[in-house]
Amino acid sequence: MPDFSPRLLRAFVQTVSAELGTDTLSAVLDKAGLSLLLADPAAVARLDSSAAAQAYAGLQQALRVYYGRGARGILLRVGAQFWKRLLEESSLTLKPQIPIARGLATAARPKPALDLLARLLSFKAGDITVHTLDLDLLLVDHVSPTTCEQHDDESICWVTMGLMREALFWAAGREYDIAETSCRANGAGQCEFHIKTV
Repeated sequence: MPDFSPRLLRAFVQTVSAELGTDTLSAVLDKAGLSLLLADPAAVARLDSSAAAQAYAGLQQALRVYYGRGARGILLRVGAQFWKRLLEESSLTLKPQIPIARGLATAARPKPALDLLARLLSFKAGDITVHTLDLDLLLVDHVSPTTCEQHDDESICWVTMGLMREALFWAAGREYDIAETSCRANGAGQCEFHIKTV
């Protein structure tokens, strides 16, 4: 069972609520048969890390079911807004690292930006790693709380992709081609995202 920070879950719920509206979020939860307490940031912040991972995955699944074919775009947007909230609410130990990712030459910014995202999202060190592949990058989510108890024929980590897109745009001022090449929801051992940097 993966772990996810209840503090991050609270920020995620706030992001979803701001993006969709509280009434729509309640409708999504109701249709999925999930507790309406998942729409309450204070309530989700009190969950333990295992329950937070289940709630994080369950909420994303509920959004995928509710919006059907339109879910991908909505979850990408939620991910982009979630990145902004993560920066605002980052811990005091990570705050000094934020300007470093933007202080490098533009071409050198993608990896530090993804390293920062990995640190912001990881429950413990090593949960998410970033690797250099010649000129490209590979982000590996080893635990992927998004996929907690999820099974699907398609890759489902759209919020993570939205986070990555926004982190890269924030750092380098341009968009990058990102593909999820393996997903734990499909039975893979980890979720992998290939980022073309040229």
